[in-house]
Amino acid sequence: MRFTPGTDLAGTTLGALEDMNPLKQLLDLPVAEKEKRGLLHTPQEIAQQPATWRSTWKLFEKRLPEIQEFLIKAGLQATPDRRPIVYLVGAGTSDYIGQCLHHLLRQKWQCEVEAVSSTSLLIDFSDFILQDRPYLWISFSRSGDSPEGVAVLQRALAQQPQISHLVISCNASGKMTQMIAGQNNCLSIVLDEETNDRGLAMTSSFTNMVLFGQALAHTWSAAEYAPIVESMCAAADNFLPLAAKMAMTLAELDYKRACFIGSGVLAGVAQESALKLLELTAGKVKTMSQTTLGLRHGPMAALDRETLFICFLSTESTRQRYEIDLLREIARKQLVGASVAVIGCGAQLLPEIENTQTLTPTGHWAVPDIYRPVIDVLFGQALGLFFSLHHGLTPDSPSPNGAISRVVQPIMIY
Repeated sequence: MRFTPGTDLAGTTLGALEDMNPLKQLLDLPVAEKEKRGLLHTPQEIAQQPATWRSTWKLFEKRLPEIQEFLIKAGLQATPDRRPIVYLVGAGTSDYIGQCLHHLLRQKWQCEVEAVSSTSLLIDFSDFILQDRPYLWISFSRSGDSPEGVAVLQRALAQQPQISHLVISCNASGKMTQMIAGQNNCLSIVLDEETNDRGLAMTSSFTNMVLFGQALAHTWSAAEYAPIVESMCAAADNFLPLAAKMAMTLAELDYKRACFIGSGVLAGVAQESALKLLELTAGKVKTMSQTTLGLRHGPMAALDRETLFICFLSTESTRQRYEIDLLREIARKQLVGASVAVIGCGAQLLPEIENTQTLTPTGHWAVPDIYRPVIDVLFGQALGLFFSLHHGLTPDSPSPNGAISRVVQPIMIY
């Protein structure tokens, strides 16, 4: 049975699931069954996120004076023309953290902020550094042991000692954290141990590092960010069961491909969601991500009736018009098997989009798009989890041939 675009998933398709949260059902399984099915960690790490965000915010508040002092030394309070160029550094999911943060940090810090992957920095190190310019590199890493991240940081400390470094990790014993201990113009932040995901796929670690990055943007306006954190947690508590229900239903319909799109920082959510579904299905579901308008410049050719199409729909009116026009074009051309428009913080006066199912909480929380990545990515994570189970895989370690692992394997460094 194929999901028909426009089907009311809240009605006939999900009606039988009305009193059931499929994510909670996984959490309630006996431990022995969780171990057998590879569900010991990943469902819990997805479910715990709103609670862990509050802990991460408290950690930021606790360390705020230290962070302010460090950022002032790095030049963030200098005149705009003398502020550092900020690189947000990471690999894979950790790179997408930067893609979800650069606009907010640029706005709040009033300096140039760019997401630069450590995989690119390692190969093209000198090309990214302008002489006589100040830099602040903010490195994100769940384990702190990524081979590219370690090598890039090592090279920067040795060859460019004037660069300031802030390392944000979930592992106190990670190499990157240990390397900068006692170093000048360096600061390490280790999030609570519960964010150090044991499953292969980064879930809690991703959203908590994004949230800490958002908090950094508000280093000198923490009171402004505090209510946003509460709104995000409340929205996510409401959104996660709905996301899990829809994800399970879509997984049972066996789509072979998925395409994720978004605008602004939600393009980072699209990238991370595509990676989660690809990783957790061991490539059995082929995925792609594009910006909203970028899709029309060639990549749209990859869409077909075996494709699940996910749009992280903006709440900003101009962006939303472009996205709705694209959804209507895809519906008119009958290009995909199903389209879903996602607004994780709830929506008011959302226009009806032909042949597109919307996924949004019934309430509405004051969470602007620029803060939404931590909420909306929950749907991408849920899709990965339930598609993984549908394909008979073990979500905690879903790569039967060992193609990928929880920590990327060491490489030869040249």
